[in-house]
Amino acid sequence: MPRREYQESLNELRSDVQELGVSVLDRLEQSLIALERGDTDLATEIIESDDEINDRYLELESDCIDLFALQQPVASDLRFVAASFKILTDIERIGDLATNFGRYTLAADTERTYEVDIVEIGTDARALVADALDAYVTADADVCHEIAGRDDEIDALCQRASERVVRNLIEREAAGDDPWSIEQLMDDVSRLLLTIRDLERVADHGVNIAARTLYMVENDPELIY
Repeated sequence: MPRREYQESLNELRSDVQELGVSVLDRLEQSLIALERGDTDLATEIIESDDEINDRYLELESDCIDLFALQQPVASDLRFVAASFKILTDIERIGDLATNFGRYTLAADTERTYEVDIVEIGTDARALVADALDAYVTADADVCHEIAGRDDEIDALCQRASERVVRNLIEREAAGDDPWSIEQLMDDVSRLLLTIRDLERVADHGVNIAARTLYMVENDPELIY
């Protein structure tokens, strides 16, 4: 493959990774809307679109393997292809988490409240991932370092939210005036705790994207470990 064509292949890979990331971010945003509104139609649409993300992920993974095998990239090009390969996995897993949110919406009891703003946490996590993808596209090492600090803030939000949910459950049980059975209550709380956990995982995948980008740009594995 001539050098010009090879460089075009690298540029195309970057654009394709970005495009898949944008598509997953859109699904993540829609899944948060479905959670907030209890929109089961939207939730079903998100779940059914997961195969499309998975198929595109496999196609791009194959492109990376071809670049490794056929072109044998070296130095910075090698780091770029390797980083893209790993980042694709994180993007696909964020898509899986958006699907989880769709399933939680279908199973949720929208009449119950737990004084936890799931959408606010989700919006912060989504913004972190979006900035990590932008850093990958623009090769911005400074943003990668910043993202690690923002993840700590989201972790703290998730911890406080989980504690609030459990405290709310204890208070309702102690009051003895909840019309729902303990089994129903526990199922609802368990689902909400899983939602919070998955939001934290979304942000973690954003950090992974930033970590691989930092390694790609500066050959610096700091955030990977």
